[in-house]
Amino acid sequence: MTSPRGSETPPAGSPLPARPRLIATDLDGTLLHDDKSVSDRTVKALAAAEEAGIEVFFVTGRPARWMDVVSDHVHGHGMAICANGAAVVDLHAGGKLIQDRPLDRPIALDVVQALRDAAPGTSCAVETTAGIHYEPAYPRFLDDPGATLDTAEKLLRESGEGSAAPVLKLLAHHPELTPDGFLALARTVAGDRATITRSSPTALLEISGLGVSKASTLALCCAERGVSSDEVVAFGDMPNDLEMLTWAGTSYAMANAHPDVLAAASGRTVTNNEDGVAVVIEQILARL
Repeated sequence: MTSPRGSETPPAGSPLPARPRLIATDLDGTLLHDDKSVSDRTVKALAAAEEAGIEVFFVTGRPARWMDVVSDHVHGHGMAICANGAAVVDLHAGGKLIQDRPLDRPIALDVVQALRDAAPGTSCAVETTAGIHYEPAYPRFLDDPGATLDTAEKLLRESGEGSAAPVLKLLAHHPELTPDGFLALARTVAGDRATITRSSPTALLEISGLGVSKASTLALCCAERGVSSDEVVAFGDMPNDLEMLTWAGTSYAMANAHPDVLAAASGRTVTNNEDGVAVVIEQILARL
């Protein structure tokens, strides 16, 4: 989503915490420019935060294998929460999986059936720790040309190929429904069995284990470090960021964010293409 370019200064009244201990930032539409690049200004801001003793976590819906967009720029802050909270990886160790919070395959199959019954025409993909697998009708990602193709039933069955690999996310796409309409429908028919969210401008849903989200995994990582939610500053732009933004003591929606995100965050910064995350980090550091 985009919005008109604005000034570099977040609107009056936006919070600036006195001394945060951890910055949690989404990537696409937030830290990254629309061309998926990381600006020099943002790289410098992240490095300066680390030098000031503030840990940086990248918190994204992306799988670990797509983290090369930031892995060359981490400067010591090499931890990432991927797949909307289903995986924690160490970017400095080549994306080594530290923790996974999988979606049970039988539950994933139940969700697939519920979505097909409620929204005929739904197609699915299965994201595992070993890679992604598609149904033939699912719009495939160019970044994964070697993915296997089969029905969701075969991809998810316990005795199927690759069934030993934990399922991190189930993806569901509908060619006709609106993105928010598909999300609302899916939560109605299957929200008691899994966590369902979205981050795409299309009707593409991301489905994780019940209770698994960016926020819940970030909370676990912070607890391990003795960091409270009040000491966290979070940035995001899409519905899959909502729980994280409301959990963090201080949160910023990008000016290009989804309306629900703009309403939920405690502050607002400029767009991702204007380095909105870096703008806030620079202001925080200037106050230390």
